[in-house]
Amino acid sequence: MNIKFGTDGWRAIIAKEYTTDNVKRVAEATAKWMQEKGMSTAVIGYDCRFGGSMFMETTSQVLAHFGIKVLAAKEFVSTPMVSLGVVKLKADVGIVITASHNPPSYNGYKLKSSFGGPMVPSEVAEVEAIIPASPIGQLESFQHFMDNGTIEYVDLEKMYLDHVKANFDLKLIKDSGIKIAYDAMYGAGQNAMRKLFPDAALLHCDYNPSFMGQAPEPIHRNLKELSQYIKDHDGINLGIANDGDADRIGMYDEQGNFVDSHHILLLLLYYLKEYKKMDGKVIITFSVTNKMKALAESYGLHVTTTKIGFKYIAEIMIKEDVLVGGEESGGLAIKGHIPERDGVWIGLTIMEFMAKTGKSINELISEIYAKVGSFKFDRDDLHIEDSKKWAIIDNAKTGKIKEIGGKEVLRTEDVDGYKFFLSDNQWVMVRPSGTEPVLRVYAQDENDDKVRKLLDEAHVALQKDL
Repeated sequence: MNIKFGTDGWRAIIAKEYTTDNVKRVAEATAKWMQEKGMSTAVIGYDCRFGGSMFMETTSQVLAHFGIKVLAAKEFVSTPMVSLGVVKLKADVGIVITASHNPPSYNGYKLKSSFGGPMVPSEVAEVEAIIPASPIGQLESFQHFMDNGTIEYVDLEKMYLDHVKANFDLKLIKDSGIKIAYDAMYGAGQNAMRKLFPDAALLHCDYNPSFMGQAPEPIHRNLKELSQYIKDHDGINLGIANDGDADRIGMYDEQGNFVDSHHILLLLLYYLKEYKKMDGKVIITFSVTNKMKALAESYGLHVTTTKIGFKYIAEIMIKEDVLVGGEESGGLAIKGHIPERDGVWIGLTIMEFMAKTGKSINELISEIYAKVGSFKFDRDDLHIEDSKKWAIIDNAKTGKIKEIGGKEVLRTEDVDGYKFFLSDNQWVMVRPSGTEPVLRVYAQDENDDKVRKLLDEAHVALQKDL
């Protein structure tokens, strides 16, 4: 079978396509690519998914067989821990055995660069191009390579926690009286957050590779237990959730209402620029709210919009001075850290903002609304036949979608999918899945009811005359 890397690594169903033999093939390509580039050291970690340790050991054995020095996590770790480890240990490549927020039946393989973020797409393509058709044969044991020093265990979690303690005023956060509820979604952020905030209300913070059958994606429909917990318990100021490998974040206010990534991005920009007086570019993916651009431009900051996928943000962060970068799906990064999504780091940044100002999430969001206006956002995933999906995209491409819900399309943008602007505060976006019969439909409007109405109107307008 052909192994293809998607927007963030190779992912497949365990014991179907994701097998030790196929992992060996990808690991061999990684090792040979590293040799071609004169690279010699890799950091490897795995998250809480089934078989993580086994797949990590398989990858390590292949790399060690080809003479690559392997620095391996002994226990499960988050993706940002591996990325930070690459930087701290001055390694050449990072490898994470994770399927991130995919369902529990999946595992995956992510590649990280020496800069501590996703490997750039052109380099991933080079690795993908040399994946052999069949796996390498018998290998020396993992223990053999441990004994000769080619594989060595490293404590990536301690390294990460020491970095957190050096960069955040944890005493200020704790003394502020902020009480958090944290949902690890059975993912790799659980131990770090337990150690940082032992008094937090902890949900799903135990090792359970089944994730209780739930894909560990930190979106509201998967986090209703966290939302209800906040509503049922007085005194909780903030809810934080991370995905399976803890590089994404979901957030709740003190009333148990979901705070989406658009609002978190605005909070980050507002804090770093308005309060910390920091500068730099703002990088957002195509599906992020236009309010982000409005706030950045009010500060005189340059804004770049990329295709969807954090790798496009990281590619810019590696080369340029970036203040905030982020995507709609919860992958956010800020200046002063590695060019990597980090759900724990972003949560700490928001907590520090609250502690320094003595204000709630809602009070801070109100200040932002005073600058750029209020808004809400939502997304539907339409499961439709591929033929209909591509017919809709063709109509968008050829300018046939001229109105939605009786409102004229004023202009269209097509960075990655198609975004239709209806008024200053209204837009609809469509983007096809490249791998399944799904059309993603996004909408922004003044409030939740109007967003729902706009999405419903978009469904009708997009499928008209098909």
